[in-house]
Formats: sequence, C-alpha cells, structure tokens
Amino acid sequence: MADTERKSALVTGATRGIGRAILERLGREGLFVVGTATSDDGAKAIEAHIAEIGIDGRAFVARVDDSASVDALIERLKADNIAPLVLVNNAGVTRDNLLLRMSESEWNDVINTNVSGLYRLCKPLLRGMTRARWGRIVNLSSVVGRMGNPGQSNYVASKAAIEGFTRALAQEVGSRNITVNAVAPGFIATDMTQALTDEQKQTMLTRIPLGRMGSVEEIAHVVAFLVSDAAAYITGETIHINGGLYMA
Repeated sequence: MADTERKSALVTGATRGIGRAILERLGREGLFVVGTATSDDGAKAIEAHIAEIGIDGRAFVARVDDSASVDALIERLKADNIAPLVLVNNAGVTRDNLLLRMSESEWNDVINTNVSGLYRLCKPLLRGMTRARWGRIVNLSSVVGRMGNPGQSNYVASKAAIEGFTRALAQEVGSRNITVNAVAPGFIATDMTQALTDEQKQTMLTRIPLGRMGSVEEIAHVVAFLVSDAAAYITGETIHINGGLYMA
C-alpha cells in the first residue's frame, strides 16, 4: 500500500463467486474489508465467512440500484469510522432476452444496477480518496463487453459502458494519485456457469485456447495486484482474464 496505515476496501456483491473471492483475497492482503449483500441473510453469510477464515471486516446490506440504500450504506460507514480507499464495484445483474422480446424493465434493471451503481458509489467515496490523495477503484466488466453476446444486449451495453466510465474517471482523478481500472473476466467457474449443461460448457471450452474455465481466485489475484502499489502506474485500463477467448 502507499504507507503503513491500514486501509479499508469495499467490495460490492460479495456473497459468493468472484465478489467473495476478491473480499477474501484483499482481507488476506491485510486490508480491512467491507462486503455488501442485497439481503440480511447475505450480509450474515459474509460476516460468517470473514470470521471463519480469520480476516478483519464487516458486511452490510446495500442495493446499488437504489440511491437511498447506497446513501444509507455511506452513512453507516461514516458512523463506524470506515473510510474505504479501495472500491471494487463487483455487484451486477443479468436479465437476458432477445432485444425484440426485451421489456423496458429488463433493460432498465441491468443499466440501473451495473452502470448507475458505479456512479452512486464512486462519487461519495472519491471524496475520501481525494483527501487522502490515494485511492484504488476496480470495476468488474466482462469479456462480452468487447465480444458481444446474443440475448444480452442490455448486459453487453452495461459492460461496455463500465469500460468507458473507467477510462473517463481515470483521467479525472489521476492527479490525486487515484487509479481506476476494469477487470473483464471470461468464462469463470461460478454458480452461474455450473448451472449450464455439459453441452453448453463444452461448446464454450472449444473456443478457449487454454481449454478450461478460469477460477474466481484468478480474478481476485488480478484485482489484488491492481489495488497494490505494484500497479501504481496502471490506470484507465481493462485487464482481460479469459484464457484467450478474446484477445484485444
């Protein structure tokens, strides 16, 4: 980190999968970690996991698609004297459908969560990073943000927007020693991919030069690097982790 003072990291959508792996990895790196969930049960599960693996942290309920919920989270952090200088925007949703059949709510749900959620969190937390003259923001994108994917025009649009947002914000805050980067996972072994049929998995694997799915730990490893001092000269970038499925 930038100095010997212990820093806090906020990871949204930390109940399972990539978010949980990132929370765990940053905690093992010595940060005080705060994870968010969309329900009380989810927050309790995060805190139980934190206690089980022996890292320091908290968990709160917050919905990034709801301004009031995010405002309440920010106030709770202030009340508990937690000022995150590391923000990992991982929370996201899918509402897949062909565009001809896609409802306006399916479109809005994805854009409001995946894109507007970044605005709701980055804006208030940037104040503390600016005062500290140090900060790290990592936004989770997806390989489909570059490749496209039929039936996911809303999700693909949101992930492409995240990468554009990342580049713009990096230019705004770089002079304050704040870096902003995106990580774009490919086909990763999570609960979502485990629900696919064997045929669907095999079809995807034939397109990946490395011939396997990635792990959530491999995503967490790159995020941990990006928030470290070793990555202090990297900003405005999208790091692809996809086994060669997409080569920029």
